[in-house]
Amino acid sequence: MTTVSVIMPAFNVEPFVGAALGSALSQTFDDFEVIVVDDGSDDGTAAAVTSVAGSDRRVRLVRQANRGLAGARNTAMRAARGEYFALLDSDDLWEPDFLAAQMDVLRSDPGVAIVTGNAWYLGGVSDGQPARPCPDSRPEPNLASIIADEWSIFIMSVMRRDVYAAIGAFDESMRSNEDYDFWLRAALAGFRFVRNDRPLGRYRVRPESLSADHARMLRGILTVYRKLRAALAGRPYELAVLEAQTTRFEAELLAAEAGMALDASDFEAARAHLSALHARRGGAALAIARVLARWSPRVLKQMRKLKGVSRKPVS
Repeated sequence: MTTVSVIMPAFNVEPFVGAALGSALSQTFDDFEVIVVDDGSDDGTAAAVTSVAGSDRRVRLVRQANRGLAGARNTAMRAARGEYFALLDSDDLWEPDFLAAQMDVLRSDPGVAIVTGNAWYLGGVSDGQPARPCPDSRPEPNLASIIADEWSIFIMSVMRRDVYAAIGAFDESMRSNEDYDFWLRAALAGFRFVRNDRPLGRYRVRPESLSADHARMLRGILTVYRKLRAALAGRPYELAVLEAQTTRFEAELLAAEAGMALDASDFEAARAHLSALHARRGGAALAIARVLARWSPRVLKQMRKLKGVSRKPVS
């Protein structure tokens, strides 16, 4: 039986997938397979993968109609033969000792089900900075802390097959934050997480990536919380954390929608969002923004950096 199955969804990543595969195939830990699911690409993604697979039998290509990240990962996991699953997106990269380092953690403690890694940002305003703190002083992730901190678990994670067997697949109804939903379900089921905070990869930031769409990400997080709420009956502490986070992200979404409306010169919608946001947050800056939205919306459009109107994306 193969030890590790590398799960790689791919959609229109012809310029990147060869490098991603090269980084996987260069691992010092060599008992693995790579399952690439071409999720309905209309570029040369499949041809690029086929070219690599022709020279390395560890690479398998599966093609399907587009079902999104969750659907592509699920197809790969169903085809996987490994005892462990390692998530690598098709535009990201691993350092040669990524798998060896994560497997050392998992094999040294049978009680650990998921080890979540770290990487350097590749591209964007944070290029060259770690995606997560290093050193990371946060405690081991658990259900409450994953709810409270949407950055708790990094996508470059390695898990035992038992996690997938117990909680099932990624939720294909979700087009963003399906990974956050998956980690919360794993924590709810009692699986133990640990961090390896040493950056051992490159996490690519692209303008068209899902993480760049702030409003979509916020809606996705709120969908995850709505799904989770019923499961927290009888867990008052975690439920209180969930309610606080819901309040936070509802306000974040109003701010994002106000900014989007301003960008589109939909000043009526901007006024409505800003009024709702001010009712939640209060504050002089938002009060001024409400007045400007009513009387000088084009001036406000040039002042998008006002607190509460323009927010940094969640990723």
